[in-house]
Amino acid sequence: MKIDHIAIWTDDIETTRDFYLTYFDVTCGNKYVNPIKNFTSYFLSFGDGNARIELMTKPGIEETNGKRGFIKGLAHLSITIGSKKDVDSLTERLRTDGYTIAGGPRTSGDGYYESAVLDPEGNYIELLGE
Repeated sequence: MKIDHIAIWTDDIETTRDFYLTYFDVTCGNKYVNPIKNFTSYFLSFGDGNARIELMTKPGIEETNGKRGFIKGLAHLSITIGSKKDVDSLTERLRTDGYTIAGGPRTSGDGYYESAVLDPEGNYIELLGE
């Protein structure tokens, strides 16, 4: 068994798609639109195609009352991006481009070299180095 994809509800699907296309090695499939359900999505695929993110939008999806990443349910998305130097470089690029750096870069207590950024929708993304 394997995880095929994770799905993220978005308010601004185009901005969120552009974020992942710009900063991560993903490709984007065709936009899917279901006019009957007023639903739109994109699938973003990482290099080998074995892991994907589905970005989705639909009017009426409720915002949570808690801080993202600190409510029950999925807490964060973790993406291995390369070396420690790659983590440092991408973290600085994201900071320079105005994104919120939520933590790091640092070596965690369990030995991971990581930093964390909030995507345009406020989702907590961990950047891991090998």
